[in-house]
Amino acid sequence: METVQALLFDLDNTLMDRDYTFRSFSTQFVAHFLGHLGPDRQLEIVEDIIIRDADGYRDKDGFFRELSEVLPWREAVSAEDIRAFYDLNYSRHGALMKHAVESLGYLQERGYAMGLLTNGKSEIQHAKIDLLGLRGHFKSIVISGEAGISKPDPAIYRLALDRLGYDSQETVFIGDHPVNDIWGAGRAGMRGVWLRRNHPWDDKLDVQPWKTIDELHELRSIL
Repeated sequence: METVQALLFDLDNTLMDRDYTFRSFSTQFVAHFLGHLGPDRQLEIVEDIIIRDADGYRDKDGFFRELSEVLPWREAVSAEDIRAFYDLNYSRHGALMKHAVESLGYLQERGYAMGLLTNGKSEIQHAKIDLLGLRGHFKSIVISGEAGISKPDPAIYRLALDRLGYDSQETVFIGDHPVNDIWGAGRAGMRGVWLRRNHPWDDKLDVQPWKTIDELHELRSIL
């Protein structure tokens, strides 16, 4: 097993606290469109939206269409209107994951080459990265919306490795999603550090994490 020279990070719920971000956005969304409802009812709808969102793994067009059909609007709001509001406002709610900045700084000081590999719409992911001040930490950034391929397609990990300039045996992937971050990276030949968040491990997966952590600062004891 080769010495670790490079690190690839996921973004959502790895470096960015997506749980906080989406709740904050949903609160703004409900206050804006459903301000005619009382505070308790607004809170109930925020919780319902969070459940329907499925941690961001819903198809956005279908998700927005569903919200357009089921929410108790005063006047009808189309899926297109919801998409426009989301595109304009969502990334502004971005919040760093606990220990993200100090962990990235520590790893940079240790001399690791670092890259970011994330699924998502290009404009939104770039806006999050800049809002959170993360761009300067990374030698390369690969976003599925620009690449035209998404995790766990093997091609996107190969693209990220090529841009980072290291092979899979020298690179560790850090992320929260068992399939997109650990299984996919493992199938591409990388070791994976699984950050436990909202997704339970699927024992049917034929790739296991190299290491498992609950907080980013635990990387110090691994790398």
